[in-house]
Amino acid sequence: MNSIITENTSTGLNTEQIRTCLVESIRNRTLNKVLLVPPDITRLNSGAGLITEMYYELLSDVHVDILPALGTHAPMTRDEQISFFGDKIPADRFLEHNWRNDITKVGEIPAEFVSKVSDGLINESIDVELSNYLLDPSYDLIISIGQVVPHEVVGMANYTKNIVIGCGGSSFINRSHMLGAVYGMEKVMGNTNTPVRKVFDYAQDHFITKKIPVEYVLTVTVSTGDNTSIIGLYIGKDRICFEQAARLSQKHNLIKMESPIETCVVMLDEREFHSTWLGNKAIYRTRMAMADGGRLIILAPGVTRFGEDDVNDRLIRKFGYIGRDKILQLCKTDPELGSNLSAAAHLIHGSSEGRFEVIYATDKLSKEDVENAGFSHMPLSEAVSKYNPENLSPGYNMTADGEEVFFIENPAVGLWTKE
Repeated sequence: MNSIITENTSTGLNTEQIRTCLVESIRNRTLNKVLLVPPDITRLNSGAGLITEMYYELLSDVHVDILPALGTHAPMTRDEQISFFGDKIPADRFLEHNWRNDITKVGEIPAEFVSKVSDGLINESIDVELSNYLLDPSYDLIISIGQVVPHEVVGMANYTKNIVIGCGGSSFINRSHMLGAVYGMEKVMGNTNTPVRKVFDYAQDHFITKKIPVEYVLTVTVSTGDNTSIIGLYIGKDRICFEQAARLSQKHNLIKMESPIETCVVMLDEREFHSTWLGNKAIYRTRMAMADGGRLIILAPGVTRFGEDDVNDRLIRKFGYIGRDKILQLCKTDPELGSNLSAAAHLIHGSSEGRFEVIYATDKLSKEDVENAGFSHMPLSEAVSKYNPENLSPGYNMTADGEEVFFIENPAVGLWTKE
């Protein structure tokens, strides 16, 4: 199939334009069984819910399964499935990825390659593991659907990430996340040729294209409130689709600030963010723009826990977001943290490294728990009284008491950095 690339940065693509592209992508194919691999509800603004729903409708005469690319995230509830994908897809069409089990090793990335791309920081091989569902030979076609946007681990999200992380195993997720954390988030975010992306590309070239019939559907989106516009749609097998999507995302999702932000208020949509594992995007995506000594206030009405599963939740509570150097040292001395490197990487990413204060405004985690994790706490009602998101516009605002704050509606759709 030739690549299909459509962009409209002025008004966004309408549903008919999107549908036309999807129809073209499956035209003249003999298909009996198809697997759709979209993100979960933590990518609420990706446009992938609509695209998945459209593909399910277009493939009405084909057996279609849907495998949300959960990665380390909690399984989707039925309400979340309906909210994201619509109510026309039956519950029994959804499969559940288990990143700790139900995976198969399909290859190994040599230590020499990992050392080369990491400038010698990591000198260990990485196992490439994939969900057993992806390896089911009965699927004629696997369609990976997702959003290209700046990302803290790989640089620019999606493309092969949806497969090797979203549907990958614990070993690959652990080691690739630690690779990104050790190399340095500031050198990674917003870039396409990062060490982690090169590892993903190696897996794609050597193991994925030879084993599974996967094609990619990539979006670039912009959002205002609940309105998401798909401004770019890229369908194909090759990296060129990802590269073009990344260029558009870098123009529209990467926001360069003229001066550091002293006080930043970030809203976490409770439909999308229910843990600090997810909600710390508020930290990842802003820390390059934050002023030393500044304050980051995270409005988190839906955050009820730290980790997405019990193991990671316990590890976050045990160690907290205490900074890169301390976590790397603990990885050497604490066997459990050393064997759960994605949790260690998350703890590194979620720290401000003492540069600015992180204040979680939540009523569903106690003050003691939040402070033990390394953050400051503010009751949600107090924070909303002072920084009511309904009264704030994206960008700089002046509060009633004369405080200047920078407001971000959703940290998942952008990256804020200094010029």
